[in-house]
Amino acid sequence: MEEHRKLEKSNNLIENIKRQYPKLSKSQKMIADFILSQYDKAAFMTASKLGQSVNVSESTVVRFANTLGYSGYPKLQKALQELIKTKLTTIQRMELSNNQIAQDTLIKDVFKSDIENIQATLEELNKEEFTKIVDKLYHSRRIYIIGFRTTTVLTEFLGFYLNLILDNVTVVTYGISDIFEQLINVTSEDMVIGISFPRYSSKTTEILKFIQKKGAQIITITDSELSPIIEYSDHNLIAKSNMVSFVDSLVAPLSLINALLISLGMREKEKITKTFKELENIWEQYEIYTSKENFSEQ
Repeated sequence: MEEHRKLEKSNNLIENIKRQYPKLSKSQKMIADFILSQYDKAAFMTASKLGQSVNVSESTVVRFANTLGYSGYPKLQKALQELIKTKLTTIQRMELSNNQIAQDTLIKDVFKSDIENIQATLEELNKEEFTKIVDKLYHSRRIYIIGFRTTTVLTEFLGFYLNLILDNVTVVTYGISDIFEQLINVTSEDMVIGISFPRYSSKTTEILKFIQKKGAQIITITDSELSPIIEYSDHNLIAKSNMVSFVDSLVAPLSLINALLISLGMREKEKITKTFKELENIWEQYEIYTSKENFSEQ
């Protein structure tokens, strides 16, 4: 059982198939050959469809999954889908999305996919872990937020609101100062939030490895237990981002971050009320936002 768990969490599916290949039956080798050459297509096939594609029975496909160490075909399929998140280039993702999303139902399919991501995130969310993370963030000396490439959208959003609540937050960014210089004073009393979604930024993983050596507690927000940043985390939150396209789906991660912010905000109601009263005065004085009166005049 323990060995099965390790295999299911392994990110080396292709290497596993190649290693097992000499021991496979003739029919199983046909399945292996198809997956090795067309794993992007196999990832979205049912066991029955995969069997039809290589002229073997559905039960043979299931036995093939068991031979690789998976408890069933759905586990193998999930591993394949995780694989394409890291292996496919942007161009390949575009080509695959053309096959998966019909033009006449595109809008509906995209919305449906985002809704499913939010639903799956909610259903699989570890509420106890979530509460523990909120508590640790609330009591930490300083909070550092790390995430690059497309996840910069999430880090900036989280950092902006978190600073209004706790006032001890640093969003680590590319800039004049080297990233490592911004983190040189991190201690075991600090919390570091690492955010990474496919295609995973190698820079985020590199930084979290550096942070781990400094003894700081690491919270990761990512899409899967197979994410490369998971091994550096003390606590993690999973938010689904499945979207077979060149555009990353960050709807569910953003909802999860909203829940974090609101949970923290509820602990600092008086401070937030005072902060926003002061901000409203500043916004009004310097006309940060367009007022109804100004809009009417136009």
